[in-house]
Amino acid sequence: MWRVKPLDAILATAEKKSLHRSLGPVQLTLLGVGAIIGTGIFVLTAEAAQKAGPGMMISFIIAGFVCAVAALCYSELASMAPVAGSAYTYSYAVMGEFVAWLVGWALILEYAVAAGAVSVGWSGYFVGLLEHSVGIVIPQALAAGPYAGGVVNLPAVAIAGLVTGLLVLGTRESATVNAVLVAVKVVALSVFIALSIPVINDANFRPFAPLGLSGITAAAASIFFAYVGFDAVSTAAEETRNPQRNVPIGLIGSLAICTIFYILVAAGAAGAYGAQPLYSAAGEHLQPGSAALAQRCVEVTAAAREPLVCSREALAHVLRQIGHPAVGNLLGLAAGLALPSVILMMIYGQTRIFFVMSRDGLLPEALSKVHPRFKTPHVVTLITGAGVMIAAAFFPVGRLADISNSGTLFAFLAVAMAVLMLRRTDPGRRRPFRTPGVWVVAPLAIVGCLTLFLFLPLQAKLVFPIWAGIGLVVYFLYGFRKSHVARGLVETPELAAEAPPTAVPPLPGIRPPGL
Repeated sequence: MWRVKPLDAILATAEKKSLHRSLGPVQLTLLGVGAIIGTGIFVLTAEAAQKAGPGMMISFIIAGFVCAVAALCYSELASMAPVAGSAYTYSYAVMGEFVAWLVGWALILEYAVAAGAVSVGWSGYFVGLLEHSVGIVIPQALAAGPYAGGVVNLPAVAIAGLVTGLLVLGTRESATVNAVLVAVKVVALSVFIALSIPVINDANFRPFAPLGLSGITAAAASIFFAYVGFDAVSTAAEETRNPQRNVPIGLIGSLAICTIFYILVAAGAAGAYGAQPLYSAAGEHLQPGSAALAQRCVEVTAAAREPLVCSREALAHVLRQIGHPAVGNLLGLAAGLALPSVILMMIYGQTRIFFVMSRDGLLPEALSKVHPRFKTPHVVTLITGAGVMIAAAFFPVGRLADISNSGTLFAFLAVAMAVLMLRRTDPGRRRPFRTPGVWVVAPLAIVGCLTLFLFLPLQAKLVFPIWAGIGLVVYFLYGFRKSHVARGLVETPELAAEAPPTAVPPLPGIRPPGL
């Protein structure tokens, strides 16, 4: 279980690829901003408000800090081994096959569930846009899962199915289209800030932290999802001029810019409209994503305006309520246009992790089968798409994000541990980027990831060990015996270019985490 895949073998393959060092600090920072700003801020603002109230502003800072220290650890390994598989590959080289399997299995959970969360978030904006712009009302039974009094979230299933179909057919997004979508997201948030900040009412900030520090930390654990994607900067380390200087600038710069954006958005939403948690009639706090909260929202909304914590399209809802209904609809349209590309990259990321693990012999080679006509990995794409559609059909966005976070936090914790172990076991190896103050930064990343995991809801904390247990069964029944390393086959290709062909390459600006 503890056999390692030699880092020299990984690097020998990586060195076959000549990477042109062309990215400077500005390009890296913009790459990070495009990768980070997305689903979390559009969708999870209401979730954060139910846990922390206006104190969610502090939650964004906490989550951003944990991401920053984790990113610095990530960068060192990314610069040493710019290969497919990322955290999974690093773990294989440093901590052995057993840990690598757990990390890869966690990344599978992260990507598939994250794609489901984005699909549900897109559904909320799509349903609201139809209702407020053209007057079409989708029945609640078809617009939400059982948690919210519905039956199935049909729009979420539809968008996940559409994206899966596009990936099977091999439709390719252009970098130009992607750049436009990134700009749409940034402009939409900028407009929201410009319209909401001037009408802030101080009274809406009281109480600032209705559930105390525990509520703020719990919200940070959930909205960690809003920062996923920051490691697009880390994985570009090998293509960066002077990575020792420029990678930290790109990482910290993009995280700082996005954190400022997020704080201003949270301040605008809370101050202009109000973001206090909703309680039961008996005064008990209600958990986000619960049937009890959904029922309470129905009761409160029938007597007064809909609270922020009840909205499935929080930012658009705020703009409509403060006197800008047309702009709110446009913001909903912006989210509707931009979020499907994130779903696409999440599902793509899932297939890549499957590829790398299958290529190492830990999963059946059939998962890497390529369609004879479309030249895409149709088997693994369809399996992934089916899982995403099931998750999107029946579960709330907040719970899906929390489950995804549990896998992400485990992978980042493993990366921080790998950096420390490699510094001890192989201190002389060339490191184009070295984590500054690694004996402080890496432990902070480990403690930060553990803390946020402990503050995740109980369901998310339970799902991860159950998922890991299923993974261990699969590993010992198949991967333990079929592993290429166990059979002495360590020269498996590691370059993305040598992976089974797929028609959807990672795109600048919305690259999924871990790739």
